[in-house]
Amino acid sequence: MEDYNEFQEEEFSTKFNGRTILRILGQLKPHWPWVLGFLVAITLVSGLDSYFTYLNKRIIDEGVAQRDIGVVFELMKPYAALLLVQAVAVFAFIWLTGVLGERVRYDLRKKMFEHLQNLSLSYYNRTPVGWIISRVTSDSDRVAELVTWGMLDTTWGIMNIITATYFMMIINWKLALIVFACIPVLVVVASWFQKRIIKEYREVRKINSRITGAYNENITGVRVVKSLGREVANLREFSGTTGEMYRAGFRAAWLSALFLPVVQIITAVSLGSIIWYGGIQTEFGGMTLGGIQAFIAYMTFMLFPIQEMARVYAELQHAIASAERIFSMVDAVPTVVDLPAARDPGTIRGDIVFENVRFAYDDAPDEAVLADFNLHVKQGENIALVGPTGGGKSTIVNLICRFFEPTQGRILIGGTDYKEFTLHGIQSRIGVVLQTPHLFSGTIRENIRYGRLDANDAEVEEAAKLAGAHRFIEELEGGYNGQVGEGGNLLSVGQKQLISLARAVLANPEFFVMDEATSSVDTLTEALIQQGMETMMKDRTSFIIAHRLSTIKRADRILVIEGGKIAEMGSHSELMRQKGHYYNLYTQQFREELAGKQDPFLLNRPAAAGN
Repeated sequence: MEDYNEFQEEEFSTKFNGRTILRILGQLKPHWPWVLGFLVAITLVSGLDSYFTYLNKRIIDEGVAQRDIGVVFELMKPYAALLLVQAVAVFAFIWLTGVLGERVRYDLRKKMFEHLQNLSLSYYNRTPVGWIISRVTSDSDRVAELVTWGMLDTTWGIMNIITATYFMMIINWKLALIVFACIPVLVVVASWFQKRIIKEYREVRKINSRITGAYNENITGVRVVKSLGREVANLREFSGTTGEMYRAGFRAAWLSALFLPVVQIITAVSLGSIIWYGGIQTEFGGMTLGGIQAFIAYMTFMLFPIQEMARVYAELQHAIASAERIFSMVDAVPTVVDLPAARDPGTIRGDIVFENVRFAYDDAPDEAVLADFNLHVKQGENIALVGPTGGGKSTIVNLICRFFEPTQGRILIGGTDYKEFTLHGIQSRIGVVLQTPHLFSGTIRENIRYGRLDANDAEVEEAAKLAGAHRFIEELEGGYNGQVGEGGNLLSVGQKQLISLARAVLANPEFFVMDEATSSVDTLTEALIQQGMETMMKDRTSFIIAHRLSTIKRADRILVIEGGKIAEMGSHSELMRQKGHYYNLYTQQFREELAGKQDPFLLNRPAAAGN
């Protein structure tokens, strides 16, 4: 599992990526009025801070030193008035920053969610759920923090340096040059630390995805974990992963902590030089006491932001690493997309034809799941697919639904290559009931209505009756308004299947797919599902993948799929008379069911490259 996760994770350069910074700042473009207001407010606050220091100099030199209380009171008037202005500006930039952060966070998550809806099935086959969740949640949080509070600290620091420089040059330009001499040293030091800190935090984000994935797998598979007694082994594996994150995070924190003392040492040397040189100037009348006090304050104005950036520096690098991961997902290109001239077919009723179809998954392009596959399905025909795991049954269905597209060859619907149709035009007219149906948190009524959101309550209940689900729903506490739990965990597998079938009935699809929907239910529930299936398949083209051969005896045609090819084809009675693969499988299953043993398809059957 670790090798698989390592293979999937992107690797990023340790260089400071200017393009990433620009893309991060691009998230602010739709909210430029808020950004402008925020910048004006923080600039006003920083400018007033510097002006207050200059007023303090004048109060000391013109009032206190001269013992003129009138001048002190006169200078305090604008001081008090501007303090009120500054208070309003502080409130404004804090409020604007908070609102801006939430808007950026919302935009990022919405963009990622919309993009995830458009990505092809192949992306989800190779990308762990935990990684996706990590990017949508914690990574988006860090980017939002960077473009708001991080930008606040940066803007405040830059404005402090500019305003402090201006007033220092007014007071004593020679002393100001001493201050400027230390700035290149700080830039070099910051650059050295930046390269090493961002490298470690990229590693932290990478391992965090693996930890999120491990959490997801262990929580969703908790029943398997407990039944197999895997708690101790899983804890040992999880401890190893978290240990890696601890070591990477420790190295980043150590470098961040070291950065601050180095900056403080440089600052102390600069301040010492100012006090020494200022003292000499005072002795010879070149500097006043208020001027020295102001210079030390302005020096702090210039260097304190750098010290503050040392505190938030790790967070900034962490956010950049998160942004790289977000953009890598946003930049992922769907493998199945609409052609420029694609159109809505209006209907997908018609014959379905496979013409010399070859298909191989992206991660194994040389291992064809289907090769030179040909099939003609008539409108309204009911096709059953049987065969060993890995033979290609699910691949055939996935190709028809256009979750994947043929590597070579064509698939025609009503005589037209289905690539000429839009994805929505095809998939919105297909109903699918899976072996492990997925229900969403909420009520039974809401889950059935998911098939057609504008359906009223009467239509929902009618669909449940047609699917054979109405009786058991009525017997449940809360009936149609009863909760299904996360993933439907408050219901049995059979109940979830019936609700999933009712959802498909309500959607009223033109084409129907049933993927081993009765393999995990009891005989009574299977009979109910069979009734619902017959309702669904009436006058519709349908494909059924089944392990229980008793569920497909009424199919118009049964295809035995082995090694990506059609080994046998015909009705149940025709295949039984041939006494070939299907006959052997059916009789073997009949004997196994009598003995209460395992499905023959799962016995002594080698797994192929794909299903």
